[in-house]
Amino acid sequence: MEGDCLSCMKYLMFLFNFFIFLGGACLLGLGIWVIVDPTGFREIVAANPLLFTGAYIMLAMGAMLFLLGFLGCCGAIRENKCLLLFFFMFILLIFLAELSAAILAFIFRENLTREFFTKELKKHYQRNNDTDIFSSTWNSVMITFACCGVNGPEDFEAIPHLPYSSLEKAPPEACCQRELQSREGMFVNKEACLSGVERFQNRQGCYTVILNSFETYVYLAGALAIGVLAIELFAMIFAMCLFRGIQ
Repeated sequence: MEGDCLSCMKYLMFLFNFFIFLGGACLLGLGIWVIVDPTGFREIVAANPLLFTGAYIMLAMGAMLFLLGFLGCCGAIRENKCLLLFFFMFILLIFLAELSAAILAFIFRENLTREFFTKELKKHYQRNNDTDIFSSTWNSVMITFACCGVNGPEDFEAIPHLPYSSLEKAPPEACCQRELQSREGMFVNKEACLSGVERFQNRQGCYTVILNSFETYVYLAGALAIGVLAIELFAMIFAMCLFRGIQ
């Protein structure tokens, strides 16, 4: 009976890790195709910083799952204690990293308020100074999401204005409407925007825009995270049971 149970666990673990292996291979292949594709799709992705970053994240996740599935499959089918132990340690590290990230996100959730971002923007933002990481990041966010400041253009009233602007309360260039939402996109009317014509400015604050963009995915992401943690926990249990059952 014990041998049958061990054999069943071995094949279940192999099947489980085989699907992980296939999923990792698909993500890895898709990530590589997006980054090196010669047909022009890469240019579309590269125009959006979020998509371009997402392609590299997908590539890293694919490689990690590919290796994880391979180790699990080989360790289970060959009943190799060394591979099973390595698989267990790999899963444990990932599990602890994800758990730590979740705990830190919960602890520092108060730092993700509208007031916090507004305060930081007014304190550190330097308009079009792209050599400053903080300013460059904010400009990229405002261009990508077609938004302005945290609450709106009024966030920049206390920030030193551009030398060539006719109004002291002119928004930065990143708040001006563009035909394409990227740094290479042409301005609809840059001069009118900087002179205070509101219809050529992005008037909505980035906090609301980004919150609305991701709100529908928050519960899905939470459920997915819990599911992944549960699967990893069961994978560790199976691996250790199989490890201890192998003579």
